[in-house]
Amino acid sequence: MSSWLSNKQRSAIKASTQDWLTEVWMIFSSLMKIMIPALIIVRCIELLGWIEALGEMIQPVMILVGLPGETGLVWMAAMIGNIYTGMAVFYQLGMAEQLTIAQVSVISSMMLIAHSLPIEVAIARAIGISLWFTLLLRIGGAFVFGFICYQAHSNLALLQTPAPQLWQPETADPSWAHWFFTQGQTIAMAFAIIAALTLFLRILRVLGVERLIHFLLAPVLKLLGIATVASNIIIVGLTLGLSFGGGLLISEARRGHISGKDIFMSMAFLGLCHSLIEDTLLMMLLGADLGTIVVGRLIFSLLVIFSLGRFLDWLPANRRGWLYHQSSS
Repeated sequence: MSSWLSNKQRSAIKASTQDWLTEVWMIFSSLMKIMIPALIIVRCIELLGWIEALGEMIQPVMILVGLPGETGLVWMAAMIGNIYTGMAVFYQLGMAEQLTIAQVSVISSMMLIAHSLPIEVAIARAIGISLWFTLLLRIGGAFVFGFICYQAHSNLALLQTPAPQLWQPETADPSWAHWFFTQGQTIAMAFAIIAALTLFLRILRVLGVERLIHFLLAPVLKLLGIATVASNIIIVGLTLGLSFGGGLLISEARRGHISGKDIFMSMAFLGLCHSLIEDTLLMMLLGADLGTIVVGRLIFSLLVIFSLGRFLDWLPANRRGWLYHQSSS
């Protein structure tokens, strides 16, 4: 096959490959600088028993959204660890046998909005979003949406039947060996996803599909007050989420072609609504209602971001530093 290519073509392919591998490594290394310390911190928190203590502290909050107080431990496990951790605790406490579909949909929605906070808040900070705003948006947004869902389900008598048990996790191995093996798998998966996604985006760019995607997203983004140039950030976040897509999100933000406001609005939207495929499927295994965790959450996210955009238009430019700043490379 090489004989079919001229020296100029082979040189171009080699240069493109080297450029792609360099991009993959830069994105991966920037993500690891955030992910590895966060994973170690989370492990220490787990060993110290702080998740259980914090879970007990937020029991009154769970009652306000129509859930048993014990579900506070489920949500706290997801917020400090990840969704898989929250699911494991959900089954360890026997929640699957106690809750209705409506209640599972509420706790699932809250986990979908606020989870993996040590990693995802650090990614948002690296992109230029303030710590306090991200925590307020994620945790506050999760509670508000959970409360709305609870009121809607209760007042309309929706989804009040027992939740189906579709999945039962294996008993978790608490050893350090298993922890290192699991985190190694996560890191390897992150590298593979970054490599595949960057290659895929390059192919789309060459074929002109990237411009078509931007065109299709433009009306929705314009309504939200987000420039079309931020489309790649939105697409990556909606499909991969913030943890696996974090490296690419940081790279896009630091290229300097997207304004601080557009990055802020994009990340705020993704904070409420991201990883629509994998995370949604996981919550459906718990017995959550698809309409609540996807359609309801998407509508809620769009309304919040539309309101946030109007607030930014009112807020003087010199005060926006409380919320975000433009990251530098």
